[in-house]
Amino acid sequence: MRATPSIARGDARCRSNAAQPGDARQPSDMPKSTRAAKAPAPNGSGTKSRILDAAEALFVEHGFEATSMRALSAAAGVNLAAVNYHFGSKEELFQAVLTRRLDPMNQQRVELLTRLEARVAPAPLACDRILLALFVPALRLARDPARGGKNFLRLLGRAYADPAPFIRRLLSEQYAGMIGRFKAAFARALPQLSARELSWRLHFIMGALSYTLAGTDALKLIAELNPRDTGNDELLLRRLAPFLLAGLTTPLPDLDHVARELDGELD
Repeated sequence: MRATPSIARGDARCRSNAAQPGDARQPSDMPKSTRAAKAPAPNGSGTKSRILDAAEALFVEHGFEATSMRALSAAAGVNLAAVNYHFGSKEELFQAVLTRRLDPMNQQRVELLTRLEARVAPAPLACDRILLALFVPALRLARDPARGGKNFLRLLGRAYADPAPFIRRLLSEQYAGMIGRFKAAFARALPQLSARELSWRLHFIMGALSYTLAGTDALKLIAELNPRDTGNDELLLRRLAPFLLAGLTTPLPDLDHVARELDGELD
């Protein structure tokens, strides 16, 4: 179909108005709106990613408190103003470093738990399968350098043990939805435990999991026992799972009796 004359004339006008090779017009001769459109946007995703990657590495190595904003900007190859522009403060930057990895991993945990529950519904899912839903996404992340890999899990372990109040609040908020979902699954599997007792046991589980995946002590122990398995995260979790399972399912002791015994020892 031939173009109508009006469209053809419009095309011709566009071609005649387009800049030609050797066009003498300079950027200063263009309208201000045109110059602004051609200016690079300050909120580039590449710059943000560089800052996040550099911050992740420094936070892993030095911790939150010992990492300065100047060190972050130098490692990322940007000026301090760029770090402040994108993130505002070191606290907000730390939150961004955590959430970009932690949110997808926790979402994968919930999705895996949902699939496993659907296979056995309406019966409750067994505790070992619930633990599997916690472990597998963490293992996948540990094996994927593009998502932070083991370095991010090390950072998560450091953050979990960090005494800074804002970090504790942040982790509590980031974990809240996922922990609530898993707590409901464990409550169905362990109806003999009170909600309070189950909360304590889940707290210990998350601490043990974070420490095991983030720390180097367990890797050193594996290297001593079997040097070929030094980097085997699956072996770590296979050793951890029975320990956590026993802690979850053991009957609640008589805490009043234990307290009386301790009081007697301290007298």
